[in-house]
Amino acid sequence: METFLLIATVYLMTMVIAVPLSARLGLGSVLGYLIAGIVIGPVLGLAGTPGEMADLQHFAEFGVVMMLFLIGLELEPQALWQMRKRLLGLASMQIVGTVVLLALVGMALGQDWHVSVTLGMILALSSTAIVLQTLSEKSLMHTPGGRGAFAVLLTQDIAVIPMLALMPLLATRAPLPQAEEHIGEAFMHALPGWAAALVTLGAVGAVVLIGQYLIRPLFRWVYTARLNELDTAMALLIVVGIASLMEFVGLSPALGTFLAGVMLAGSEFRHELEGQIAPFKGLLLGLFFITVGAGMNFRLLSEYPVTVIGITVTVIAIKALILHLIARLTGIRGRDRMLFTLSLAQAGEFGFVLISYAVSLAILPRLVAQGFLLVIALSMLATPLLFILSDFISRRIAEERASDIADEISEQQPIIIAGVGRFGQVLNRLVTMSGYKTTVLDHDLEVIQLMRRFGFKGYFGDPTRPEILMAAGLDKARVLVAALDDPEANLRLIRYAREKRPDIVIIARARDRIDVFRLYAAKADHIVRETFDSSLRAGRYVLENMGLSPYEASELERIFYRMDRAHLRELAEVWKPGVPVDENPEYIALSRDLNRHLENALMERFAHGPSAAPIVADQDEAPEHGLTRPGRPGGR
Repeated sequence: METFLLIATVYLMTMVIAVPLSARLGLGSVLGYLIAGIVIGPVLGLAGTPGEMADLQHFAEFGVVMMLFLIGLELEPQALWQMRKRLLGLASMQIVGTVVLLALVGMALGQDWHVSVTLGMILALSSTAIVLQTLSEKSLMHTPGGRGAFAVLLTQDIAVIPMLALMPLLATRAPLPQAEEHIGEAFMHALPGWAAALVTLGAVGAVVLIGQYLIRPLFRWVYTARLNELDTAMALLIVVGIASLMEFVGLSPALGTFLAGVMLAGSEFRHELEGQIAPFKGLLLGLFFITVGAGMNFRLLSEYPVTVIGITVTVIAIKALILHLIARLTGIRGRDRMLFTLSLAQAGEFGFVLISYAVSLAILPRLVAQGFLLVIALSMLATPLLFILSDFISRRIAEERASDIADEISEQQPIIIAGVGRFGQVLNRLVTMSGYKTTVLDHDLEVIQLMRRFGFKGYFGDPTRPEILMAAGLDKARVLVAALDDPEANLRLIRYAREKRPDIVIIARARDRIDVFRLYAAKADHIVRETFDSSLRAGRYVLENMGLSPYEASELERIFYRMDRAHLRELAEVWKPGVPVDENPEYIALSRDLNRHLENALMERFAHGPSAAPIVADQDEAPEHGLTRPGRPGGR
């Protein structure tokens, strides 16, 4: 017990230290978990004995099962049916193509064809856990590339079943002695083939029927107890019970829980199930990645570094080549093609299961198996770096494409609007319909084409590129509106424009308060927080529905934005670039004082009745929802 508690403490401590550090460096949580496992395993030797690690990894693999259950909850059967072409076409091409090409490479290197085909099947699978976790973290799941990657991963998980069935046919020697069979294995092996097939189909049918007809009334009955712990127990029972049933009949637990999730996707308890399962899923997935890192055999890597790293790079390159060709054939374009290609180029966690099975069937020698376990782990370790590479290559391609096909700007107007997203579109309509002419720039060709269909003129090009900005008339314009979606690009644009034109008026779109401070430091003249006005309006509606008159709510709204604007300038003076605001004592102290001042002003406004004189700040300035540099006219 003491040993268990000590190991648990070590694993949890590495999680809370390594993962926030990795996320802060922009590497993502998955890479943080893997690095943490390497530190406590091969580096420090604190991960426990091999047996303890194996038991822990089997337990942690349940995180993958929970993840697929949650994914199933997001997919209604109709959505799954709509994906049938991707599942049968896109994904099957990837699996078959990868197996064939890797098997040919293996045979060309002198391996027996049985071993080559087995390794081809093992390495054709990608990491469901890492890829889906990363796609979710980066909000890429609903992009064309993300949907394509999900279809491939789902089909791969299903393909594990026929792979397990084919492997005994590839065995050329007697299987190695096995430990005592589990009850489910013994039961299934005792049945004739036709009966085992019927039991398997019956188990899948039972999952569908349970998800459709039994779980909902059972959840309603449990919900009547009004105890949160019972809701959690019920959610865990669904996942654990279905996974156990699938494992009993020799099927993938992940597949079973995914089907159950799909059946419950339209349930009124869907969000409750997500909320109860998500914390367990995140913790177990993190534990799984740590055990992968801790189990890497670096002694083998040190003995054969060129061979192991060469095989890893070759596997990634071959899979990326096949994925790229499939993306071209199926019409996945641009950034989505790069995301689809590099996100699936690694080997996956199911490879550990298939290698273990192949060793038990005497298909793979133990040394070969250990080497490819390391190759799989290294490729998984490289996955977050592949995502970073995908982002980098996509940006470079977009920049080159923008440079090559940027529109020739034929007119130069006194107002330049850089960026016509949800913010810039409304602004441009107001200005042009008021009789002023604008030069609109945006790096999204589809947005520009959409504008033109509705009668608004715009030019395709990257506004942060000096040659495009100068062609738009920066040297003659009176006003520049910096409204790009990317805060970093917006900041670069403003710095360049201010350097070239100290006298031009710059109106900047800010995402949040910290962005306001950065843009203020870059010498933007008027800074507008994009959601501030709508948030105040929603707050005014809340006050009205709590019993205040429309006049009273409007007055409180007006006081709030005037005083908040004045306070924002004071905070901008104490804000320090590169220092988080929660680590700046001067900023925290001033913010707390200003909040108390604002609260007192709001509370006192109607203390003496609605006729009391309004409390305002900076009455000589126009009402802004951001920050205006002193000396610039606000303009009503």
